[in-house]
Amino acid sequence: MILAATGWKSIDGVLLAVIIVLLAGSGVLALAETSLVRTSRVKARSLADQHRRGSRPLVRLVERPERFLNPILLLVLVCQLVSATLVGVLAEQWFGPIGVVVGTVFEVVVIFVLFEAVPKNWAVHNPERAALFSAPLVAGLVRFPPVRAASKVLIGLANLMIGRGGKDDSIAQQVTEHELLAMADVAHAEEVIEPEERAFIHSVIDFGDTVVREVMIPRPDMVTAEVASSVSEALRGALAAGYSRIPVYRDNIDDVVGIAYAKDLMRSEHDGLDAEPVGDHMRPARFVPETKRVASMLREMQDAKFHLAIVVDEYGGTAGLVTLEDLIEELVGEIVDEFDVEEPGVERLEGGGIVVTGRMPIDDAAELLGSELPEGGWDTVGGLLLDMAGRVPAQGESVMVDGFRLTADRVQGRRIARVRIEPGAVD
Repeated sequence: MILAATGWKSIDGVLLAVIIVLLAGSGVLALAETSLVRTSRVKARSLADQHRRGSRPLVRLVERPERFLNPILLLVLVCQLVSATLVGVLAEQWFGPIGVVVGTVFEVVVIFVLFEAVPKNWAVHNPERAALFSAPLVAGLVRFPPVRAASKVLIGLANLMIGRGGKDDSIAQQVTEHELLAMADVAHAEEVIEPEERAFIHSVIDFGDTVVREVMIPRPDMVTAEVASSVSEALRGALAAGYSRIPVYRDNIDDVVGIAYAKDLMRSEHDGLDAEPVGDHMRPARFVPETKRVASMLREMQDAKFHLAIVVDEYGGTAGLVTLEDLIEELVGEIVDEFDVEEPGVERLEGGGIVVTGRMPIDDAAELLGSELPEGGWDTVGGLLLDMAGRVPAQGESVMVDGFRLTADRVQGRRIARVRIEPGAVD
C-alpha cells in the first residue's frame, strides 16, 4: 500500500510538472502570436537595421505570416487542451467529485488569466521586446519536422476551404499611402518628428498623385514675346518680370514656337543684334499635356536637362507653362526670390474662416479648414467658386458650398484673385 501510494505521488508529481511546462509553453506561444501578428514588415526591417538581437528571424517570419501562425495556433491549442485534461485528472483524484468544479475554476482563472490574457497584454504594451524575444523560438519551432508537417496540412486544409490567395495575399500588411500619412501624423503628435518633417512627408506622398495642371503657371499669367518682336523688347519684358526664360509665339499664345533665354538675348544685344527678331534667337519649346504626373515631369526635366515646358490642353491649346521651380515647390513649399511679389497666401479670420488666393488647391484649403470641400472639374478655390456661381462673380458676391460661405474677396477682370471662406449661411 505504501509503495502504491508512493507510486501515485510520483505519477502526480510528473503530471504536475508536465502541466506546468505545458502552461508555460502556452503562455510563451500566446505572447509570440500577439507580438508577431502586430509587427509589420516595416518595423521588423527597422529593427534589423538597428542590429537588434532576434531581428533576423523576425524579418523572415513577418514576411510570410502563414508559416508561423498556423503552427503557433496548433501548439497553443495542444498545450491548453492537454494541460486542461491533466488538471481535470489530478483534481478528481485529489478532491473527488468536487474536483471537477475545482479543475474547471483553475482552468478558467489560471490558464486564461495567467497564460493567455497576461502574456498577450504584455505583448501589446511591449511589442518590440516580445517580438524580438519570441522570434528565434518560433523560427526554431516552425523548422521542427513534425510541426512543419502539421503546418503544411493545416495550410492545405485552409486553402481548400477559403481558396488560395494571389501572390500579394501571402505578404503581410501592405502599407498604404493613407497609413503612411497617419504614421507621420502620429509621429508628429508624439514629437518624434518636427512639423517641417511631417509636412515634407505629406508633400512627398501627395507628389505622386499631382498632375501638371495643378502646379502650372496659368495662361493669363504667362509672360510671352511675339516672334517678330526685337531682341531688346523681349529682353526688357523678361527682365521686368524677373524671368530667365519666356515663351515665344507666332500668331497667338496658342501657337508657341520656341523659348527665349534671357542669357541668349543679353549675348545677342551685347553683339549688336538687339534689333533682330527674337525668333532668330530662340530655342525649341517642349510641350506636355496638362494631365502629366509631376513626378514623371520632374524626372523628364532632370534627364533631358530643361527647366520650362509649355502645358497644352486636350485641344492643343496653351493651358499654361510649368517650370522646374514649380515642381520643386510642390515638395519643399513656396520659393520666393528677389523678383517675386509675395502675397500672403492665407489669412486667418475669427470664427474659423480663412482668406486665400484663388489659385490655392482645393486640398490645401480643405486641410486648413479641417473639413472636406467638393471635388470636381476644378483644381483651385477660385475654380470652385466660379463653378458654383455659374459665372464670374462680382467682388463681394457669395455662394454656399457644403456649409461654407465662399466670397469673391477680390476679382481682377475675369479672374477671382482672392476668396474668403467662412462657416455659416449667406446673409
